[in-house]
Amino acid sequence: MDSRNGGGPVTTIGKRQSDLKKSFKLAVRSLLTTCPAQEFSKAFPKFSSVEQEHLHQLFIQIITSLHGNIEDEFESLCNETQVGDALDTVEQLVEEQSLDPLSSERTNVMDAVHNFSAAKKAEIHYLRGLLERAEEHNRLIQARVDLLRNKTQEVPDIKDVIGKVVERWNFKLQGNTKCGALNGLQLVWLAKCTSDCSD
Repeated sequence: MDSRNGGGPVTTIGKRQSDLKKSFKLAVRSLLTTCPAQEFSKAFPKFSSVEQEHLHQLFIQIITSLHGNIEDEFESLCNETQVGDALDTVEQLVEEQSLDPLSSERTNVMDAVHNFSAAKKAEIHYLRGLLERAEEHNRLIQARVDLLRNKTQEVPDIKDVIGKVVERWNFKLQGNTKCGALNGLQLVWLAKCTSDCSD
């Protein structure tokens, strides 16, 4: 993570990056340790004590140089692969999540909310379909009821009309003897109308 201070960038090492470097140095030092002069002398018993001391000094210089070279190589490799930046990003994300105690649960909660919402939408869609079918069924039944109601109202109206016509004809027949010749034709016509209406 780079922070600007004045004119130039100042690189600050994050805790994870620092821990990685410390751990590597400890591992290298534990693998490449110097041994005491007495132990070193036992490894070279045929050499004189002066030669053993020179060898021991040379061994210490080699180990120290190896430590430096390995640490430099590790540092160079970390810079090339940008391990430090990756660790700093991880550290920043961990800090953000630790500041927000619900962040770990938010994904699960949001998934549950999304699933619940999708299920409710599907249920609403299904119920709307049922409601539309029920409304259409009710409209058909209402239309049928209205049709039957109109037919039943028409039948008494026709019967009333026929009754009134019959009453008039009977009245005319009783009052006017000249209409007696038409009496049979009128009755035939009335019978035909009555049978047509009843059908």
